[in-house]
Amino acid sequence: MDQPLRIYLCIDLKCFFASVECVERQLDPFTTPLVVADPSRGRGAICLAVSPKMKSLGVKNRCRIYEIPTTLDYQVALPRMNLYIDYASRIYAIYLKYIAKEDIHVYSIDECFLDITAYLSLYRMGPTALAKTILQDIFATTGICATVGIGTNLYLAKVALDLLSKQAVNHLGWLDEKAYQDQLWHHRPLTDFWQVGRGIATRLARLGIEDMAGMAHADPRLLQQEFGINGSYLYDHAWGREPCTIAEIQAYQRQAQSVSSSQVLFEDYSYEKALLVLQEMVEQGCLDLTNRKLVTPRIGLYVGYAKDTIRGTGGARMLGITTQAFSLILPQVVALYEATTKRDQPIRRLGISFLDVQAETHAQYDLFTNPEEAEAEHAVQETLNFIKQKYGKNAILKAMNLEEGATMRRRNRLVGGHNAE
Repeated sequence: MDQPLRIYLCIDLKCFFASVECVERQLDPFTTPLVVADPSRGRGAICLAVSPKMKSLGVKNRCRIYEIPTTLDYQVALPRMNLYIDYASRIYAIYLKYIAKEDIHVYSIDECFLDITAYLSLYRMGPTALAKTILQDIFATTGICATVGIGTNLYLAKVALDLLSKQAVNHLGWLDEKAYQDQLWHHRPLTDFWQVGRGIATRLARLGIEDMAGMAHADPRLLQQEFGINGSYLYDHAWGREPCTIAEIQAYQRQAQSVSSSQVLFEDYSYEKALLVLQEMVEQGCLDLTNRKLVTPRIGLYVGYAKDTIRGTGGARMLGITTQAFSLILPQVVALYEATTKRDQPIRRLGISFLDVQAETHAQYDLFTNPEEAEAEHAVQETLNFIKQKYGKNAILKAMNLEEGATMRRRNRLVGGHNAE
């Protein structure tokens, strides 16, 4: 029996961070040239958002400050992540006025999928009318302009948003499989489509595929040979097909889990100076594992260098035990760092991962581990978490957090790596 046709909305909050800053200043983002960035990080700092007015002047989103023409007169707003989270929460509450949380999938802080199939008969509205109602509520409540893609599956809703709605006067785009094939099969470049990056597009070009029509009529076995399982996804998307639903996304459970953190350093760091920051990251990661009641048998490391031409280094290593103890994990991370990191290159990015995490009831130690010391360290880490949660992340610090080059104190005042307030 055929499945009933489903209808999805993909809603994007237009130039979200920049729009929030304009609303807070009682300015119109469509007439106000404004960027959200932190100039204290240098002219190479990334602009987190630019207003629609800046886009109309040719400035691209996520550009660097030095890429903005010096002839432009514009305002700079420091990032205020807590404010943006507050706006996003208020907008999510608007979605809940119309749609149950089971039919909502939050894709990012400024983008959301809604399955409206069951609500069209309830509200006695067509998809376009319901979408407009939600967008008007968002604007009336928060002053934020939103755009929406409407599609008969999640992929088409996303593509309708990205390629149709943002150019439409009514901020709305609609696609079913036929409309997709009629309107977008010959659209170029391929990188405009969801999940087709420059690397994939380059490999497709080598196969003689320049647009979705070419991909749809390619031999699917050739795509699978080139891209593996992703080749099947590309082939389905070329025809406008996507069987996955929001219900399936929400029911999905990962078989292997990890806890990771990364940071872009505020400046170029030497090999020795970056090691201090890495130690801070390991400490925070171990506290995070303790807070989540998890342990790990394997760690991963990534080191990115200031020069884009230098490939990142790192790797993964088995611990030989399964633990969350800082004293046991740190030496292994340091050993991996020493074995893989280029000592003569300035470092700008660090990432640490605790892989294959399990419930702390699965903790395992070797013959050289003192169980009593491990239990005592676990109690200390629990106490540190309690103090930090009650009095703030900087309420208790180690001596290394006060050394020159340490970043934990400063980063504890950030949200998502950016100014919180």
